[in-house]
Amino acid sequence: MNIGVSTLALSPTSLEDVLVCLEDRNVEYCEVMNEYPYNTIDRDIVDSFNVKISIHSPLSDVNIASYNDTMRRSSISQIKNSIDIASTMETDIVVVHPGQIPILGKKFEDKIKDYSVESLKECSIYADDHDVMLCIENMPDIEGLLLKDLSELHLVAEKIDSHITLDVGHAHNMNFSVSEMLNSSRINHIHLSDNDGSFDTHNAIGSANIDFKSLFDQLKTKNYDGILVVEVKDPQAVTESLNFIKNELKI
Repeated sequence: MNIGVSTLALSPTSLEDVLVCLEDRNVEYCEVMNEYPYNTIDRDIVDSFNVKISIHSPLSDVNIASYNDTMRRSSISQIKNSIDIASTMETDIVVVHPGQIPILGKKFEDKIKDYSVESLKECSIYADDHDVMLCIENMPDIEGLLLKDLSELHLVAEKIDSHITLDVGHAHNMNFSVSEMLNSSRINHIHLSDNDGSFDTHNAIGSANIDFKSLFDQLKTKNYDGILVVEVKDPQAVTESLNFIKNELKI
């Protein structure tokens, strides 16, 4: 297992300073949230560090399930742009969110879900053509978000021959047990944060009630060799999480 840290907790610190910090802590990966201030990524900067990167495609103002065709096409182009960046950076992971149902879209839920799958399939094919692995992330218990259910996510990933980013905090917020979280053979990437189950708070790992000991034990049993990305809310939570992981995994 490789350990990574998302820029979510460290923004708006410059990417160069983020990589300095992570390299000093012997962190192997940085997951770059590919929107401002990291909407462009300087390869020369990345190549000057030992820290490798993965890419999280943009979230803000993006909805690949939109029933507004112009907005949907624009959102898809943003995901493809992240795939292009990943391809040029020689990183093979791009994380994508499946979209959401807008306030006035509740009457058209089935159509919006179809748009989501169509968009994900288009992006997955584009990723395959660029030797990049598109990993669809499961969503937390927030009204309107799609693919909150892990079984449904697995079926979509199977249907379009794509991959999954398991967000452990999101899954816990949806009341899935650790064993249920790891059911899918499509999981190739994992986000880690903690919460008490009531909301997706992105707290430090080990600070709430997710059973990370069981999670790590089961990942070892399954010989998981992907990245464990610490995706928490602030720099202090990053430090606490890395210390927790180091203690649990004896690294």
